[in-house]
Amino acid sequence: MLFSGPLAYFLGQYTAFYPEQVERYYALGFAQKVTRYLSLATGVLPFSLAELLVCLLILGVLGGLAWSVSLLIRNRSGLLSCLKNLLFNLIIVCSLVYLSFQLIWGLNYNRLSFAEIADLELTEVSEKELMLLCTELVEKANGFRDGLPEDQAGILKIEEGFAELREKARQAFLLASSDYHQLSGNYGLAKPVSFSRLMSYTGITGIYIPFTGEANVNIDIPAYTLPATICHEMAHQRGFAREDECNYIAWLVCNSIEDRVFQYSGTILALNHSLNALWRVNPQNAAQLRDGLGAGVKRDLAYLTQYWSKYEGKIEQIASDINDSYLKSNRQQDGIQSYGRMVALLLAEQKKYRSLSTGS
Repeated sequence: MLFSGPLAYFLGQYTAFYPEQVERYYALGFAQKVTRYLSLATGVLPFSLAELLVCLLILGVLGGLAWSVSLLIRNRSGLLSCLKNLLFNLIIVCSLVYLSFQLIWGLNYNRLSFAEIADLELTEVSEKELMLLCTELVEKANGFRDGLPEDQAGILKIEEGFAELREKARQAFLLASSDYHQLSGNYGLAKPVSFSRLMSYTGITGIYIPFTGEANVNIDIPAYTLPATICHEMAHQRGFAREDECNYIAWLVCNSIEDRVFQYSGTILALNHSLNALWRVNPQNAAQLRDGLGAGVKRDLAYLTQYWSKYEGKIEQIASDINDSYLKSNRQQDGIQSYGRMVALLLAEQKKYRSLSTGS
């Protein structure tokens, strides 16, 4: 058991050289079957089992610390021995958890990239191409937003509840799987997080837990972002580990269903990342395009900024640093910046289909 950690690390490093084999035998084989069984089993529960386990883990850690302190007070002579045993047991537990993570889901970081699966060529692009992408996304966002219901503050109002949204997301994945069979499969539905407001303090909109196969979603976030967030976590559930790919898949899936709320949610996700990329290159052009957004879209984006500004602070920074370290440890060298690399996939898609339409 002590060698579980090194074995897990070796598996992660070794399989990185064989993405095609990982794709065939692990991502679409062993890991996919395990995830399906887990998600369907936990899917019968009306609540997130992962959230319950996290709460129990926190209570267990606090109880263990209290017990250890009381033990040390009663037996000061054996302080060093007690600390050694505690550290040894902790290392074993962490090693076993790490190995389990790698076997169940973690090796998906080494599967074929979605760019290879979708036959998208990632190349250097010009500012002109990025500008064209942003222009098209602005037009799409304005078109999808027009005529949708609003609340009293003029913010997009989604009339369906979370249960309806997650069911539509499953239908959207079924439609998208006609072009990409890697997105197919019967999985448990996404789960709402009961402590969503507390989750917002960490800056997290959703989290996939491989040990339960559950796609967990923060339901306190602005409603119009929920469809894309649900699809992002469901992409993780289907074995796609990289954040940029899951963002792109969310965009792809949201636009595969004839539902303007989903199409708008996916388009806003793509638009935010694309405009941010353009802003780093040419702030003036980015500002000009933002001015071209419809009044409703502007209100929605302002509300999104206002929402997250309430939760900025030390907790959010710590959670962001932890997430950044986790992503980098799994060979996403850009860390949390990898969320924004979906723009490269959007540009590759734009170039591919524009080339096909022109016959070049």
